[in-house]
Amino acid sequence: MNPKYIYQTLRFLLVIGVVVLALFSFYFVSKVAYPFIIGLIIALMINPLVNIFEKKAKMPRVLSVFLALIIIFALFAGLITLLVAEIVSGATYLAKVVPEHLDTLINYLEDYFTGQILPLYNQLTSVFNKLETGQQDTIISNIQNVGQKIGSTVGSFIQNLFLKIPNIISWFPNVATVLIFSLLATFFISKDWYRLSAMGGRLLPEKAKRSGRTVFVDLKRALFGFIRAQLTLISITTIIILIGLLVLRVDYAITIALVTGIVDIIPYLGTGAVFVPWIIYEAIGGDMGLAIGLGVLYIIVLVQRQIMEPKILSSSIGLDPLATLIALFVGFKLIGFLGLIVGPVTLVIISTLYRANVFHDVWSFIKGKQV
Repeated sequence: MNPKYIYQTLRFLLVIGVVVLALFSFYFVSKVAYPFIIGLIIALMINPLVNIFEKKAKMPRVLSVFLALIIIFALFAGLITLLVAEIVSGATYLAKVVPEHLDTLINYLEDYFTGQILPLYNQLTSVFNKLETGQQDTIISNIQNVGQKIGSTVGSFIQNLFLKIPNIISWFPNVATVLIFSLLATFFISKDWYRLSAMGGRLLPEKAKRSGRTVFVDLKRALFGFIRAQLTLISITTIIILIGLLVLRVDYAITIALVTGIVDIIPYLGTGAVFVPWIIYEAIGGDMGLAIGLGVLYIIVLVQRQIMEPKILSSSIGLDPLATLIALFVGFKLIGFLGLIVGPVTLVIISTLYRANVFHDVWSFIKGKQV
């Protein structure tokens, strides 16, 4: 066999081995060091603000980082407080209104039972009494089996729910610990940002630094673009819902629009988690006008989300709309909800590596050419 092809095969296997090893290393390290990865991302995001305080306001780097963290935390806490206040106000209103609607629902169910279920029960009883003893026993046995299966399923669900409560409770201290370590990591990483960058630059060859700089700049732009795209989509959904609810003259439209806009982040549920039960309830309660109005508003929100999401994502992170749509679909099919984030991010990484000529350099290494 030609030695040239042997060397190319060995280089190819070496590249595959390095990539696999790097992926496994990142996976295992991220499971242990994820608070510091979160801290690195936050430090990257607040670095422009820290630079403004340091260079424009002539503050020490340590004070600039501390002030930036305080401002970000205050803004986040303020938004959470505003949202909680709106939810509490809406909950107070619901506490007054829900009992009346509940009475309406109970009356509807009573009328439905009396008018539909009871006559049907009488007809089934009459038919059942005319059957032979063996047929009656078979039906009773099947009903008992179905009842036992339903009972065991419900029992297992309740048991699993109660078994998960300790895990849910233990999750809160873990979140607090991760938050503290992430904030500390953010502070120290941001404080020594340029020293750490210079240290990393000394460890890498010039070619790797150039490629890494290109990858870093593109990934940073994509990260901020992805966040901006999600905020834009949520804002559009919230505004459309708010306008629709105001047109329909729904009370506490602002609170409902804010909550629904936030729920829109969840792909499996989305705005349907709010609209579908609401529409069903209004239809059962007899307010068909509001039910139809909510249905039309829900359809508008769904259509605009499907149309705008690929376009906004592609324009924000610099990708082709069709490629973004494919990445969203493939990611969702492969790993579900998380794939709607991982898909576009993976596409961004591949596109960035391509623009940085990383694939070209790897192929040149495999072919045995000078990189």
